[in-house]
Amino acid sequence: MLTVSNLSLQFGKRVLFDEVNIKFTNGNCYGIIGANGAGKSTFLKILSGEIDPTSGHVSLEKGKRMSFLEQNHFKYDEYTVLDTVLRGNQVLYDIKEKMDALYAKPDFSEEDGIKAGELGVIYEEMGGWNAESDASTLLSNVGIESDMHYTLMGDLDNKAKVRILLAQALFGNPDVLVLDEPTNELDVYTISWLEDFLADYENTVIVVSHDRHFLDAVCTHICDLDFGKINQYSGNYTFWYQSSQLAAKQRAQQNKKAEEKKKELQEFIARFSSNVAKAKQATARKKMIDKLNIEEIKPSSRRYPAIIWEQSREAGDQILEVNNLSASVDGEVLFKDLNLNLKKGDKIGVFSKNSKAVTQFFEILSGNAQPDTGEYNWGITTTQAYLPLDNTNFFKEDINLVDWLRQYTDSDEERHEEYMRGFLGKMLFSGEEALKKSSVLSGGEKMRCMFSRMMLLRANVLLMDEPTGHLDLESITALNNSLQNFKGTLLMASHDHELIQTVCNRIIELTPNGIIDRYMTYDEFLEDKKVKELKAEMYS
Repeated sequence: MLTVSNLSLQFGKRVLFDEVNIKFTNGNCYGIIGANGAGKSTFLKILSGEIDPTSGHVSLEKGKRMSFLEQNHFKYDEYTVLDTVLRGNQVLYDIKEKMDALYAKPDFSEEDGIKAGELGVIYEEMGGWNAESDASTLLSNVGIESDMHYTLMGDLDNKAKVRILLAQALFGNPDVLVLDEPTNELDVYTISWLEDFLADYENTVIVVSHDRHFLDAVCTHICDLDFGKINQYSGNYTFWYQSSQLAAKQRAQQNKKAEEKKKELQEFIARFSSNVAKAKQATARKKMIDKLNIEEIKPSSRRYPAIIWEQSREAGDQILEVNNLSASVDGEVLFKDLNLNLKKGDKIGVFSKNSKAVTQFFEILSGNAQPDTGEYNWGITTTQAYLPLDNTNFFKEDINLVDWLRQYTDSDEERHEEYMRGFLGKMLFSGEEALKKSSVLSGGEKMRCMFSRMMLLRANVLLMDEPTGHLDLESITALNNSLQNFKGTLLMASHDHELIQTVCNRIIELTPNGIIDRYMTYDEFLEDKKVKELKAEMYS
């Protein structure tokens, strides 16, 4: 279907891709993974023709159509929403424009009629007469209601544009669908719809995403971009991660016999195959894994930060009591009448339809903002470490990372440069990286620094507002594992489905009319009928 042959890309002395050869075949979904800066988005731009490689080429089977998720959110500002989606199949759209131009001619001739008829036949064969209906259905599925379909794109906010451009990419059943971070700006219900759509999609899908739950739900293969090469593996992200970790462990066990290693890998594949039966693409994935050669499983060269949450002391039974808490911004009620009692060991996922409500809730509990009404009291044995949504104020000083981290400990032993460097090294700032200026860090580097700061505090209560922002998959996975192992209490807001599902044992949702509070997993919360009824009432 789509073949990449001897593809190389070089910027100056930096080689991004070196002689990459890979095939993408029909009926499969390929997740492209790699560390930040490895070139995932660049690779997709080469596939779509937006960037030319230094050498090599990309070949799409003759007569096939490729569609990709547009990243320029201003490109279609002069068009209506519906027109923007229809332009997802440009060939079909051009035929329609030609027919419209012919029929609009004041001197419409017999010859024009013949041309229009010929175009009409092609248009019909391509499903053109149902195009507007199909486009409208897609728009509704991604949360764009019919009263917006004739609005100009330039009059819409970025969140709406992201959804419309996703509908554009999906429109017309393209033979190859290329998606770069398609879940950005989507709510959990739209993501779930997209997962179902792609799980049933019969053509080729190539996707870059930091959403592990999404990758697990849709992918039949993982393509690992590392050291300028792309290695392809059967299975979804979790299978790739667990199998590569197992292979790395086995490589470290030099004395283990080859037969024992082979048996361990076979048992792992069998165990994963049985779990896959519950997945959306169960049949396709199980076939992939059943015929997987265990020699394909290789250790990953990925580096994972060592995120370890220690507590200077264990908290008592009284953690946090919240009574009648209310907050508003510029006359908008964010939440009100919040009553909450945290128990020792609670790991709570915090949600709201209004993200401002969640952030204000965290800002109040951390002492950075005042509520309109009500009060809260932390237990006397608790210590809190807070990760805010916006960390800009932490990185204004032009100092190196060793000095930056020193600010957050009073211990003479910890303030020693050797200790600081060791601590930063665990967070992947080794050698000269530890002397980088804090003012020039990337978003992901800043987040790893914020984790370092929180770890130094050794708090027994963690408050986290969107901790996966800007992180690569390696850091997200390390964070996920660390929070599962954390023995203290956690309050966390995140759009990462897998993180909330695997870490949290309690879910709360803040509404303008109170709080929904349940001891259950995230998936249970989303499917619970009583919760759905209560949400409809709370938001009405």
